[in-house]
Amino acid sequence: MSAQDLPLPLGHFATLPDGLRLHYLDEGQGPVVLWLHGSGPGASGYSNFKANYPVFAAAGYRNIVLDLPGFGRSDKPEDTEYCLDFFVTALNAFLAVVGIARCTLVGNSLGGAIALGQALAHPATVEKLILMAPGGLEERETYFQMEGIQRMVEVYGKGPMGVEEMRQVMTLQLFDPALLDDTLLAERAAVAATQPRSLFAGMRVANMTERLGELTCPVLAFWGTVDRFNPVGGALKLLDNAPQARCVLLNRCGHWVQVEHTELFNRSCLDFLAEA
Repeated sequence: MSAQDLPLPLGHFATLPDGLRLHYLDEGQGPVVLWLHGSGPGASGYSNFKANYPVFAAAGYRNIVLDLPGFGRSDKPEDTEYCLDFFVTALNAFLAVVGIARCTLVGNSLGGAIALGQALAHPATVEKLILMAPGGLEERETYFQMEGIQRMVEVYGKGPMGVEEMRQVMTLQLFDPALLDDTLLAERAAVAATQPRSLFAGMRVANMTERLGELTCPVLAFWGTVDRFNPVGGALKLLDNAPQARCVLLNRCGHWVQVEHTELFNRSCLDFLAEA
């Protein structure tokens, strides 16, 4: 299946100076909110945030829902080192190409790490940060001790991931697996079939904990206390080190706050965005 044939909405493509093509949805008018999804086989901006960005659009915000390199409909080069610097460089180039000088970044997991990396490397481009269980706050070895990461590696290593294989991994994303639907699993399985194995084998995200004090923008973070992918202790690292941080901790919630507590997440974020 080609990127054009995926069961995802077809939006726009931006070609970066190095030739990399990134796919994105562009919904609504107003101040820009740019959405950065998490990692894992089959991830895409739409599948991560389909219940969130339309509410932001209705509230008067322009929403850029990006497919990161290696994911969704975006290019998936096989000869690239998928490290944090690569993703931040691509994101910053994307902002320049589409003409966005300043925006709020919303990032989940890997997307949260990229949002932090962008805010540290290019602070003038970031007005506010909204983070859901962001990566980049632990060493790689710590993440690979988490049950969800171990399950993902185990299932992915066995070969192609169909809907049932995707279900085995995604059930650990949520406190209540009943929230998973077959449409989302099919979306992710289709994307996973197009992804190079080098994407996950070589992915590296630096631990930015010691640099959190450099953040100059307000930060709103969310974390589920039953997160099986990113240790919930990262919430305290943000609160202890980032100068303008607040964090919402939710019990009976896993790695996908925006899916498991959609209304609370949307409402809290819109209140945060409306603050001066």
